[in-house]
Amino acid sequence: MMGNASGFPASKSNPACESNSRSTPTSSFAQLSSEELEAHMGVYRYGAFDLTEAVRPSYDLQVVPKQGFRHDSYIDPKTNQQVPVLMAAASRERLFDLFIDLIDCLGEEVDVVLETSHHGASGEHNDLYREHIDMPVLKSILYDHEDLLLNDGCTGIAVLNPHRQQEIQFDEHKMLLCYGAPLDQFEKVLIAHDVYPDESIRFISEAEHVHSSTDSMIREFDRLQTALGIDEGMIDDENLESR
Repeated sequence: MMGNASGFPASKSNPACESNSRSTPTSSFAQLSSEELEAHMGVYRYGAFDLTEAVRPSYDLQVVPKQGFRHDSYIDPKTNQQVPVLMAAASRERLFDLFIDLIDCLGEEVDVVLETSHHGASGEHNDLYREHIDMPVLKSILYDHEDLLLNDGCTGIAVLNPHRQQEIQFDEHKMLLCYGAPLDQFEKVLIAHDVYPDESIRFISEAEHVHSSTDSMIREFDRLQTALGIDEGMIDDENLESR
């Protein structure tokens, strides 16, 4: 089992996902009829931004989804040091290719953290670890499971290079988070995909929102876990956390 290196945020929640309404929708969802909720869940386009099937914003649109990235930071609880972070949202049609290009920045051999909240009561998730996988092999597996990674609101993945102290996280909200200095190469990749800096941007995870998954997605997650060579013994219960 891989242990997190000092100053390295592998498998941690992103700084903008503290308001998760997956289990008991409240507020803007409280008085909705089933027809109204179904209609809201069917809306995927906001201006020029297309969502995947994984998550939807609040009914009253406390945050309107848009494309862009901003700078943030992560505090390592072991050292209390600040780790620089880029937080990004991209429209569906460019999202997966952007993720692939970002992880290419991490080198030829990486570790992987597969995140699941399929069996959590209220967004709790388990982290499953795989060490030392060649990047071409990993990318081939990821392409085989592109639909799951894009559209399942209970699946996230992080790819990391512990030697460089850098990580790319593709989380359950389908946000992209780039951890660890230097961030320059990640910024260049984002801009090359027409994702531009916007320090005032707010993300869907920073307000009320709902996640979506299906039984078929759970089965597909199991296939991805097998393809990555991760068995049930690799679950890290210490990283079980509520979002």
